Amino acid sequence: MSVKECEHHKGKKRKIFRRIFWGIVVFLFIVLVTILIIWAILKPTKPTFVLQDITLYAFNATVPNFLTSNFQVTLSSRNPNDHIGIYYDRLDTYVTYQSQQVTYRTGIPPSYQGHKEVNVWSPFVYGTNVPVAPFNFLSLSQDQSNGNVYVTIKIDGRVRWKVGSFISGRYHLYVRCPAFITFGPGSNGISVGKDAVKYQLVQRCSVSV
Repeated sequence: MSVKECEHHKGKKRKIFRRIFWGIVVFLFIVLVTILIIWAILKPTKPTFVLQDITLYAFNATVPNFLTSNFQVTLSSRNPNDHIGIYYDRLDTYVTYQSQQVTYRTGIPPSYQGHKEVNVWSPFVYGTNVPVAPFNFLSLSQDQSNGNVYVTIKIDGRVRWKVGSFISGRYHLYVRCPAFITFGPGSNGISVGKDAVKYQLVQRCSVSV
């Protein structure tokens, strides 16, 4: 075979490889554009969260600058989307008082939420001798003496959206649920056992993704 023929064959191979390469690039581009168009049309809506109730098993602030508490919180989440599912990959629940975390974090097991579905979780959120800043502890003690403590149930997590067979990357999920815990004769809680008081709240939570 002559040198010219060899160069001719090499040139043909290069053309074939270039066509295959650009064919793959164009195909991937079309797939990506299609996904983006579908995504834009569907416009994923963030889930809604409601704090249904809180059962308080312990709330002890007798040791200065330390709090021991035990909550069971019932939270419901609804997926408002018609054609988009939600993967909850990680959900950590905890309680704060005046922006300071006063319990440990409790993890909620990963789950999938289909179109228009509702999930309900009832995790225990607690802390034993959790340090509280002195100025916050003073305010907390006064609030408890007055019979009304304002806390926030928080959820920090990661979610993914599912559109058909396409699954998005992970997004941060932040949920904030305000709650008033009442004590003493004016309490609106219901005794459900020894040292256990249940508060029916049905409080809408703020959600950001």
